[in-house]
Amino acid sequence: MKPKTIVVLVLIGLFLIILVQNAQVVTLRLLFWEIGMSQIILLPLAMFIGFILGFIVAQMTSGSHSKKEGK
Repeated sequence: MKPKTIVVLVLIGLFLIILVQNAQVVTLRLLFWEIGMSQIILLPLAMFIGFILGFIVAQMTSGSHSKKEGK
């Protein structure tokens, strides 16, 4: 196996262990809203939002960088 594949599998395994150990219900407070949800839902949701925001920022910064080099 490639080292990159092993690292990805280990990270997925650690993430699954964290999910299983955090199944209790928590209250998420955002300004005026209170939402009760299981941490098993909240953790992947926060991770997904982080990946999407990171992807958007990376696309925005790489596009402006390549435009400057083209001049």
